[in-house]
Amino acid sequence: MQLVFATHNAHKADEVRAILAGTGVTVRTLADLGYHEEVPETGSTFIANALQKAHHVHAALGLPCVADDSGLEVDGLGGAPGVHSKRFSPEATAEANNRLLLQKLTPGVDRTARFRCVLALVGVGEDRTADGSCEGRIALSESGEGGFGYDPLFVPDETPGRSMAELTADEKNAISHRGRAFRQLPALLGLS
Repeated sequence: MQLVFATHNAHKADEVRAILAGTGVTVRTLADLGYHEEVPETGSTFIANALQKAHHVHAALGLPCVADDSGLEVDGLGGAPGVHSKRFSPEATAEANNRLLLQKLTPGVDRTARFRCVLALVGVGEDRTADGSCEGRIALSESGEGGFGYDPLFVPDETPGRSMAELTADEKNAISHRGRAFRQLPALLGLS
């Protein structure tokens, strides 16, 4: 089964392809299809954004589509950055977002957090969704060279002392929010 993955993010596409390897599900990205328009995500929840993106791309291309919305929720910041994770700072870069996150986590602020991912499947019968999360904490400083986004600051509960950016791709995919959400995709498609 081949789906369009409604993303322009090459890192995310690589992760999803690795997660889906051997499942019978393959994805083509928007870049693979020559679709370069910005995909809207104006919802106030992860599920609203995932559905909006999937519906937009399905309507534009007429192909079955999967989209996700994901982000970091920090308990001491009331769940922020949440759906605004990508554009948390005015610069909207990983470096600026990480700097701002550390600035906001002053001493005494609860650093427990989770990565969340919600995916939406559109164009193969009724809309379907799945979600996954990875619990952890925000470190005092960045560590590791792998991953992207907030990975150098996020220390999963399942790998104490190692940030998400210090894990191998296989280790990360085994416990990540995206891995947990996308491993449900074959069942949503009736393949398992």
